[in-house]
Amino acid sequence: MFGALPYKTKQFFFVLIKLSIVVGAFYFIYQKLTSNEQLDFIVFWRFLKENNVFSLKNIYFLISLSFFNWFFEILKWKHLVSFFKKISFKTATKQTLGSLTASIFTPNRIGEYGAKALFYKPEHRKKIVALNVLGNSMQMLITIILGCIGLYFFVLKYPMDINYYKVVRFAGILLIIAFATAFGLSKKNVSIKGVSVKRIIDFFKKISSRFYATNFSLSVIRYLIFSYQFFILLQIFGIDVSYFNAMTVITSMYLLSSIIPSIFIFDVVIKGSVALYLFSIVGINAFTILSIITLMWILNFVIPSVIGSYYVMVFNQSKDQL
Repeated sequence: MFGALPYKTKQFFFVLIKLSIVVGAFYFIYQKLTSNEQLDFIVFWRFLKENNVFSLKNIYFLISLSFFNWFFEILKWKHLVSFFKKISFKTATKQTLGSLTASIFTPNRIGEYGAKALFYKPEHRKKIVALNVLGNSMQMLITIILGCIGLYFFVLKYPMDINYYKVVRFAGILLIIAFATAFGLSKKNVSIKGVSVKRIIDFFKKISSRFYATNFSLSVIRYLIFSYQFFILLQIFGIDVSYFNAMTVITSMYLLSSIIPSIFIFDVVIKGSVALYLFSIVGINAFTILSIITLMWILNFVIPSVIGSYYVMVFNQSKDQL
């Protein structure tokens, strides 16, 4: 794109792009916090203080859970890249948080794939995209498995007005589409972005079962951490609910919100809407749930994105590419 431009001009445009990403991320975060029709920021802030959320004990515990959430996400990325190249935890941190900032306003975090690929030389980028797909798929698999279990117990405990015929019909259509897609992709002449499906399948076949198991385990640990953080916030806001009952709703919420396509910056709105519906059935105050969803978003995405903005700004293509 910038091949014919002088070196200094390239550097200027590169700095401009990095600055645009950071400014864009901060602007969207600011807009989400101050222009939320469902939750007035001033009222939200006052509500947090009234519930003693800012006590030293609560802040320490909540920040610690957010730290471990991203610690295991970074560790997972370090492990994924180790399939073909060993990287340090510091390097994995730079790539994970930097790509989070760059992808925060892209649909379903699609920008993360390109952002992480930029940290590697062109010959490695297809592998990076494939490994990123693997990591996100494992996290999604955990969400689906635990979400289905949670939704099952939720429906048993809290009868809902569900048209099961429509649900089964919808599931049947999805299965038909899935089987048709799988059959189409099984043809050797099918390619995605110039890469044959056979080569993609062969790549994943080369990965050992132990490698898959480790990645799966790290995904489980991360899921348990941020779902437990949600439960702790329920306790802080004075919601008297058992861990099992809370988890049936929390896992159901993450399942339903994850299957709805969204722009990542508006993930808080989607989770808020799903959570309001599910927790209203349980009988929990809507404002409390919206406050928890917003606080979870701040702790697990806004703060890491702010840190990631530093890595975006100091990114040097010639030095940081591996």
